[in-house]
Amino acid sequence: MAKASVLIIDESDLFRDYLKSRLVRAGLEAEVAINGLDGISKMRNDPPDLIVMDYHLTRKTCKEVLEEKARNPNTASIPVVLTAQKIDKNRLLELVQYNIRKVFMKPIKMDALYQILSEITGSRFEVDKTPCIVEAHVNDNIVFVELAKGINREKVDLLRFKIRELLDLYAIQKPRVLLMLSDMELSFVDGPNLEVLLETIAEASRAKPKHIKVLTRSSFVKDFVSGRPEFSEIEVVANLEYALDGLVAEAARAADAPEQKAAIITDRILSTQGSASKGESVEMRFETENARPRVSIESAKDLGAGLSIAVVDDDFVIQELLKTTFEAINAKVNTFSNGREFLTAVRSRVFDLVFLDLRMPEVDGFGVLAELRAQDLEMPIIVLSAVTQRESVVKAFQAGVKSYLVKPLKPEHILRKTLEILKANF
Repeated sequence: MAKASVLIIDESDLFRDYLKSRLVRAGLEAEVAINGLDGISKMRNDPPDLIVMDYHLTRKTCKEVLEEKARNPNTASIPVVLTAQKIDKNRLLELVQYNIRKVFMKPIKMDALYQILSEITGSRFEVDKTPCIVEAHVNDNIVFVELAKGINREKVDLLRFKIRELLDLYAIQKPRVLLMLSDMELSFVDGPNLEVLLETIAEASRAKPKHIKVLTRSSFVKDFVSGRPEFSEIEVVANLEYALDGLVAEAARAADAPEQKAAIITDRILSTQGSASKGESVEMRFETENARPRVSIESAKDLGAGLSIAVVDDDFVIQELLKTTFEAINAKVNTFSNGREFLTAVRSRVFDLVFLDLRMPEVDGFGVLAELRAQDLEMPIIVLSAVTQRESVVKAFQAGVKSYLVKPLKPEHILRKTLEILKANF
C-alpha cells in the first residue's frame, strides 16, 4: 500500500524541517515548498494527498495557491490544513470553499495538529504525553531554558528549533545556556530522556560544554552528568546566583553590556527560581547567519498587519516612539497615560501585545499586572523599565512577566523583542 503524501508550504525553513521529519517518522511521505509559487509547481507536478499550508506566503498568495488548486481537476479535491499567525474572519470565510479541513492559529498546539493529520491520512502519530512545561527565552545573549514537571521528548524536539530561532533572532555568536530543572524528581529511569535533553541543548545552541550550566537540586542529575565524558564540562549547581556569576559576566562583556544591565538579569532569574511558565512558546524563522541580522521595518510588515498594540506609559516621547515604530509596519497602536485608562479599555477588548511602564500616576504597572491576574486576562506583556529600577524589574517578573526592555528604547530592539514574543509557530 502506497504511503500517503503531504505537501508542506511554509516560508519558515525551521517549521518545514520539523514537520517534515515528524511526518516521515509517522510513515508518511513529505515534500516541502518554500513559497506560494513553489507550492503551485510541486502541487501540480506531483499532487499530494494533503496540503499543510501557511496563510502568509510570497510569490503567490495563499488565495492564489488555493484558486490554482481548485482549477486543476487533479488537485481540486485535496484537503488543506491552513496555519496562520493572524487572519481576518472575512478573509477566512472566503477560503472555506477551497476544501480547507482545519485552520490552526499560531502558536500551533501540535497534539491537535497531529490529531487532524491522523484523521485525514490514517497514519498514527505517537506522542509523548509526559507532563512537561518548557520555556526558552533570551536576555542579553544568555539563553535561558526552563523545564518543569518532567522531560517530554516531543517538547524537547521542539526546543531544538526554539533555540535555533533565538540564536538567529539575537545573532548570538558565542552562546551561553542556563538550563533550569524545576518541580521534578528525576531518577535512573529518566536517564535516557535527560541524555536527549542535554544533547539537544548542546547541538542546537552550539555552546561549549563549559558554557552550559544546569540548575537543579537533583543529586541524580549531578551524578548523571559527571558520569558522562561528553557532558563532564557541564556544571551542575544548586545555587542560582553562583550559576549566573560566570554566564552573566561573560555575556555582558561579549555584548559590551553595562554591568548594571547584567545585574538586572541576575535578579530577574533569581526571582523565578523553582517556577516555570504555564505554557511553552516555540518560535521559528530562519537558521543562524554569520552576520548580525537587522530587524527592519520591511521584514516585520507581515507581523504588523492587523496587530493591536497597547502602550501604557505616561512618557509622551515613549508613546510616540512606539507609535511610529509599529504604525510603520501597519500595526494599530493605542496609547494610555496611566494604568486606570488601560484597565478601563480591556473591559471591552483584548490587545495582541502590551508595553507596560512600571511607574505611572493613578494606577502603576504593578497595579495593572495585579488587576489583569485577578480578572484572568492573559495578554503578552513587555515591561518598560529604566536600568536603575532594579527592584521594580525583579518584582515585575515575580508577577509573571518574562520580557523587558530597558530605556532608552531603539526601534530595532523593540521589533526584535516583539518578534520573539509574537512570531511563534507552535
